[in-house]
Order: sequence, then structure tokens, then C-alpha cells
Amino acid sequence: MPAKKASKTAAKPIKASKKLRNVPFWIGFDLGGTKMMASVLDANYNVLGSARKSTNGSEGAAKGRNKIVKAIHEAIEEAGVNPKGIQGIGIGCPGLVNPEKGTLIFAPNLGWPNMALRKLLQTIFKAPVAVLNDVDAGTYGEYALGAGKGARSLLGVFPGTGVGSGFVYNGQLVMGRAISAMELGNLLVPGTHIGSPVFGVVALEDLTSRLALASQAGLACYRGQMPELDKKTEGALRSIRSKALANAFKSGDDAAMIMFRNSIRYLGMGVATVVNLLAPDRITLGGGLVEELPGLYLNLLKEEVDRYAIPELAKGIRYSLAKLGGQAVAAGAVAWLRNEKK
Repeated sequence: MPAKKASKTAAKPIKASKKLRNVPFWIGFDLGGTKMMASVLDANYNVLGSARKSTNGSEGAAKGRNKIVKAIHEAIEEAGVNPKGIQGIGIGCPGLVNPEKGTLIFAPNLGWPNMALRKLLQTIFKAPVAVLNDVDAGTYGEYALGAGKGARSLLGVFPGTGVGSGFVYNGQLVMGRAISAMELGNLLVPGTHIGSPVFGVVALEDLTSRLALASQAGLACYRGQMPELDKKTEGALRSIRSKALANAFKSGDDAAMIMFRNSIRYLGMGVATVVNLLAPDRITLGGGLVEELPGLYLNLLKEEVDRYAIPELAKGIRYSLAKLGGQAVAAGAVAWLRNEKK
């Protein structure tokens, strides 16, 4: 749909008034598979206001575009700033993007192909727009403002519905010429399970993601191996979230402990592959599972990377937890935009 059509159905722009603060600001946007969030950030990355909406990708791309625009208008209104002060928009998307053209090529969890986000947002807001993969944005945010500040190179690893990763080297995100990269979760390893599309190989995220753990936990519930989790969730996949999984581990259920141990061992194999190829100074971990079990992930992942990586390359890597939390993608996308404009 052309951008001019989307603007007709979007929320009406906020009219400036004497009560609005005349300050420069940027919009950081986190387009998630479940929810989206627009944040108004000042020059020091302080959040002046925000707005959230459910994404509901199944409703289609047209409604998705309108929601994005409305969320930005609502965030500006909530922040109480003059819309004329907008300096730019940085948006992180859950899928493959073309940063050069500002296009979301495809988001598997949304089903929105070839969405021209830069064209849409520039037409409506008359400001520069940067479109990044969400994990790239989050990793860059940690590099510039959080756990990786001062590092030469940083690998960000975020186990969630899948397994996302990003890599910053000497201030630059590692990307292809016209497409985002570092799809660690899609690294193929020997092995299989009943859902593997290719017999004999399996994607890393099918062994290490929160969704993979929840699937295995549901099976364990059915077999009576995780009774407390079964009581709370009835073994329903949608109900087995990060906190529930973490509580099952903390309770000492053998099935949960084996499941997590194996998952992190596989994740360590994948991260070791990146270490052998790119030798990062630092590795930062984030996402719901990591936040619930930070010690487990930091300590065991380091142990497994040391097991599988070339010792000389693994030696001295600093491991840390992501610091920016829910604002990592928004702040990182804006930081990238501002750096590119220099």
C-alpha cells in the first residue's frame, strides 16, 4: 500500500500548542511479534513518553502500518512535546530487513512481506528513518549505551521465541550489503526432531529457544515429570512462559534441569562458532529466559563456549547481562540513526 494511503487512516497529527515542550526528540520503535512500543527519547536517551499496542500480525500488514503510525502519535502526545521537534525515527523489526532501503523484507512471526517502513514514516513525519533488525538494534544499544560500552566488539545473544543475535565491530553492525545478518538461531547442526524440515539437521533455535524449552516442558508435563508446572499451566504451550520455566528449574525438577542444561550446551556450541569466526571482546546476554535465570546462563554458557571454542579465542571474553531492558531496541535504533547522520 502506498504511504499516502496509510496516512489517511492514521491518527491525526497532534497540533502544537503553547503548553507543549519545544525540545528536540527522537522516536525509538520496537516492533515485536506480540507487541509494539514507541518511545520518545531526548538527546540523552531519557524516555519522555511511550505508547504500546498489541501487534496481532495476523490482522494484516495494512492494520500493522496504521498501528505503528498511531503508536508514534500517541507517544508524542503522552510525552507532551511539540511534534515539530522530531529529529528522526529508529525502528527495530523482528525479521530480515534491508537497512539501505528501509524495508522490512519478511517477519516470520508477523507474515508481513516487503513493508516499506522508511517511505511510510518519512512521508508522514518528515524526518530521517533507520530500519534495523530488532536484535541488531538491541545489540547496538548495548554497545553504545549499555553492557558493551567501551568494547571494541560485542556479540549480543537473546534467547526468546527464537534465538536472535547481533554483532558490533569497531562501531559498525555486521550486516550484508543489502540485508541484515547474524541469524544465529538458524544455524544448522547435526541432529533431528520430529518437526525438523530436513531430516538429520536441526536449527539451533529449535534446541535453545524459549519456545523449544516450552515444547519440551509440555511433553514432560504430559509424562508427569513436571507436576508443579503442569498444575499451573496444564501443559499448554502458550501458558509456559519464561517465568514458569524458570520456576520449574528452581524447584529442582530433574526434567527441567536436564532440559536447561542441554539447551545451554547447544547454545554454547552456536556461540562458540561465532567466537571462532569473529573473536568478540564481549558477549552480552538478554531476553526473558536470561533475565529469569541470569547466573545459570552466564556461568553455563561461558563453560560451554570454553569447551567448544578455540581456547586462544575464548580466553578473556567478558560476559555480561544486557542492561537496557525493554528500551534496548528503541534506544539502539535511535543511537544507530544518530551515529549514521554524523
